[in-house]
Amino acid sequence: MPARTLMVQGTASHVGKSVLVAAFCRLFLRQGFRVAPFKAQNMSNNSFVTPDGLEIGRAQAVQAAACRLAPRADFNPVLIKPEDERRAQLVVQGRVAGSLTASDFGRVRREHSQAIRESFQNLSEEFELVVLEGAGSPAEINLREQDVVNMRMAKAAKAPVVLVGDIDRGGVFASLVGTLALLDPDERRHVKGWLINKFRGDPDVLAPGLRMLEDRMALPCLGVLPLWSDLRVPQEDSLGWEGPASRRTRRADWLTIGVADVPVASNVTDFEALLREPDVQMVRLAGETDQPLDALIFPGTKNTAQALRFVKAKGLDGLARRMVREGRTVVGICGGYQLLGTHIRDPYGIESPEPELEGLGLLDVVTSFARKKILIQVVGSHRDSGCPIEGYQVHMGRTRAGRGVRSLLEVQKPGRSMTWSEGAASADGLVVGTYVHGLFDAPAFRRTFLNRLRARRGWSPLEVQAESTLDQTLDDWADFVARHVDLPAITGIVERGMGRHG
Repeated sequence: MPARTLMVQGTASHVGKSVLVAAFCRLFLRQGFRVAPFKAQNMSNNSFVTPDGLEIGRAQAVQAAACRLAPRADFNPVLIKPEDERRAQLVVQGRVAGSLTASDFGRVRREHSQAIRESFQNLSEEFELVVLEGAGSPAEINLREQDVVNMRMAKAAKAPVVLVGDIDRGGVFASLVGTLALLDPDERRHVKGWLINKFRGDPDVLAPGLRMLEDRMALPCLGVLPLWSDLRVPQEDSLGWEGPASRRTRRADWLTIGVADVPVASNVTDFEALLREPDVQMVRLAGETDQPLDALIFPGTKNTAQALRFVKAKGLDGLARRMVREGRTVVGICGGYQLLGTHIRDPYGIESPEPELEGLGLLDVVTSFARKKILIQVVGSHRDSGCPIEGYQVHMGRTRAGRGVRSLLEVQKPGRSMTWSEGAASADGLVVGTYVHGLFDAPAFRRTFLNRLRARRGWSPLEVQAESTLDQTLDDWADFVARHVDLPAITGIVERGMGRHG
């Protein structure tokens, strides 16, 4: 028997679809369903590596965790990773499938609809419930013919849809009504109710608008979720710069960490754990600054050559060199690691038509791009401190270390005995680079890193903070959602599906 389905679509991007899918996955798991997430097509540079070495969107890995499943390519069969404003890398069923241009996004539907159908069918046969996520808005009528992820997927999956609007952006009533109005009749029949997300204020003030909207849309309001300002479920698209640190009382021993705002930054979720530390504020840097920094981080990027030109044009290279001269720390992760080296070579034109570029010269390493992407999970330890780490690697470049650096980490594939040296650190330890995403998620390593910054200031170290596991965080989030939505009504929508009551 095919799985039951429920789909979460939104009036726009960033309305909370991915985290709501995670919550519903956990809530239905508690009801005894064997449940799986699914997003036909994702556009994000925040990706994750599955245990079998395939690549999917980070959000679907989090949703898999909500289902207490290992991530797998079927959960996100098409991943589009922007490289600039007009070109993106295309990943299909976890593997690179070439490039995609802005003028030909319809190629996904023409060439890869079968892969999407196969992945959904696999899940439908294995699980009792599949919770689907849309992308952007289903009312983007200029893209309707190219759609594989919103209403076309709802029809293929026979999925009832819950529509979500973000009231924190303003205009939520108009966006909900307008979205429904722009759907054709066959699409509208899939929408079974709506939710409002990120509400601030007095619910009584909102109530008349909810009643009017129910009448106008002829659909029930299934809940109003207050804004959870300290939501710790990893987000799909970007780092929450206005996170907890921005609302804390400033400390006398406050560490300031700058993150270079390079073009097409990737896996910025690497720094979410740093944002939650009590003595850390993070600032986004679009150029050189006189603001005192304790550390500067160059994040991953989907276009290293473009990021390098940006860094040099904006004076961030000079800032990094000045910091090293003053005994402050510079970190590079993935593409940021490549920037720190002496040269970047691209003989096959993977990311740039220029065969060789001069890097920042802060680490004695050279990167060469290859045609095959490296996708692996790793576990290991930080060589200097012995702190355990785990994470994953997603990169096209191969970086060779020279004699002027020492290795940063000792790593291995989970469950394997063979280890190897990874990353690089300058002789004085002030400049470090690594390909391991998720490095700062390790509490002991993160606190060791921060305490070294504190030592330079003459401040005493802080202890490692107790923190919730991702599983507990997902439980807390699901509890919060359950308190503010009509879960019996949503369960009824799942049970009825698109049958005669739909």
